[in-house]
Amino acid sequence: MAEAKNVTFDSIMADLKARKFVPLYYLMGDEPFYIDRIADYIAEHVLQPEERDFNQSVLFGSDVTASQIADAARRYPMMAEYQVLIVKEAQNVKQTEALEKYFKSPMPTTILVMCHKNGKVDGKKREYLKAIQSAGVLFESKKLRDRDLPAFIEGYLKRREVSIDHKSTQMIADNIGSDLSRLVGELDKVILALPEGNKKVTPQIVEDQIGVSKEFNGYELRDAIVNRNVFKANQIIKYFDENPKSGGLYMFLPLIFNYFQNLMIAYYAPNNKSQESVAEFLEIKQAWAAKEYMTGMRNYSGMKVMQIISKLREIDAKSKGLDNPNTPSGELMKELIFYILH
Repeated sequence: MAEAKNVTFDSIMADLKARKFVPLYYLMGDEPFYIDRIADYIAEHVLQPEERDFNQSVLFGSDVTASQIADAARRYPMMAEYQVLIVKEAQNVKQTEALEKYFKSPMPTTILVMCHKNGKVDGKKREYLKAIQSAGVLFESKKLRDRDLPAFIEGYLKRREVSIDHKSTQMIADNIGSDLSRLVGELDKVILALPEGNKKVTPQIVEDQIGVSKEFNGYELRDAIVNRNVFKANQIIKYFDENPKSGGLYMFLPLIFNYFQNLMIAYYAPNNKSQESVAEFLEIKQAWAAKEYMTGMRNYSGMKVMQIISKLREIDAKSKGLDNPNTPSGELMKELIFYILH
């Protein structure tokens, strides 16, 4: 079994598809998407349908004790190679000593899946963590950073033999955000909507299926800001102000803040004249995504970026009502864009 630090979602799924099972899958973290995908695959593929009635169980951590889970895991399968035991809400299991003892000597015919969401095992429980790793797989499902969303989108579509251009990728990432369950649902909807024989996602398809304007969206706003295109930026802000459902301050403030925060970091890259070097320094998986930071460093001085970040914090505070009794969000957005571009 691979060491925990080398375990990834893809490596787990590859082993599961090859039917290389281990007695324990301890799945923890703040991103439920990967935890659910692994648990669902095990539930659907380890046993044959006719074997599940007697050999597959789902328990909830708030309803059972560690001893009850351990006792259930020690049972032998009935007329099947394995029994599958899935524990949801495993973070609610208290007094884990009985489980720690079980993990040190697990049943080879039991596949125990512990779904520990919204956090992870306390790092102080070293013996418990060591026991988990000795029994099987310890996997931490981490929230994706915004900068990783384009790579996730492109990778998800590529595995389904669908291509997508950079603008469409960023439009989806900006509009949907890092809720992976919702993001995958929208991507599946886009795939189903593709015309027969056409396996490419375009801005028009994104507009039709997800409801993001291909001309007035977060991607275009950021592009206007990066290139200091005052006319285009004001057009987009006017559109948002007149069409509140299409976006606004609360949606795009984090988007703009993340850009300038990364732009500030880019100035400290060992070689900030190289797009590849900046991409590596910012931990951006696609070098093309660093292009906007190269342009940003040409159009904004380091001092101006620091001032913009300060202004963003001020506008954020005002949008939450601090020192701002009645200025509407649309006016705050106009104030921010004017400050950035002038």
